[in-house]
Amino acid sequence: MNDNDNQATPTGKPPRRPPWNKGKLIGAKPPLRQGHVWSIRTRLQLGRRTRDLALFNLAIDSKLRGCDVVAVRVDDVAPNGYALDRATVRQKKTGRPVRFELTEQTRQAIDEHLRIAGRRPGQFLFAGRRGVDSGLTTRQYARLVGEWIAGIGLDPLKFGTHSLRRTKATLIYRRTGNLRAVQLLLGHTKIESTVRYLGVEIDDAIEIAEKIDV
Repeated sequence: MNDNDNQATPTGKPPRRPPWNKGKLIGAKPPLRQGHVWSIRTRLQLGRRTRDLALFNLAIDSKLRGCDVVAVRVDDVAPNGYALDRATVRQKKTGRPVRFELTEQTRQAIDEHLRIAGRRPGQFLFAGRRGVDSGLTTRQYARLVGEWIAGIGLDPLKFGTHSLRRTKATLIYRRTGNLRAVQLLLGHTKIESTVRYLGVEIDDAIEIAEKIDV
């Protein structure tokens, strides 16, 4: 620390710390495109990064917030040693359970991670740096996401952990126009939250309405 860091300003007040978001882009992070998802998967597979591949695939499928992704335990997705087709996790933010699907590629990635890492029921699915009984922190997870994003040539300042949460939900909405389904998958209590989250505009709503005959 510089000796001048704690010196008072001419007014006698300690200097202000720079804002946490200085130099960062604030606002909703865009979802990844399908091409981005496959590029990240390919890099992780080629690099034999089994844990990161399982973490990335789980984040895409589960559509969970970052704090919930890192809190997933082995029992939640693989209570019998092998990944389930569907899993349920209780969200920290709302306290409500949310159910999600695990695709075949995600199940394979989780099974391989369990085999190599030796994770057991009762433990966090993804271990942190503080030992086998600790889980990844949200900060560690965010750093990994930034690394994955930068690895395929995207700006890590423009994307984040919420990009992974939004990716599949946005794709489902664009293909089906079913806001209620996306609301349930994201675990939102109000449809208005889903509308804001997906950035649904009035033109999108009208386009959906035009497809419905009464």
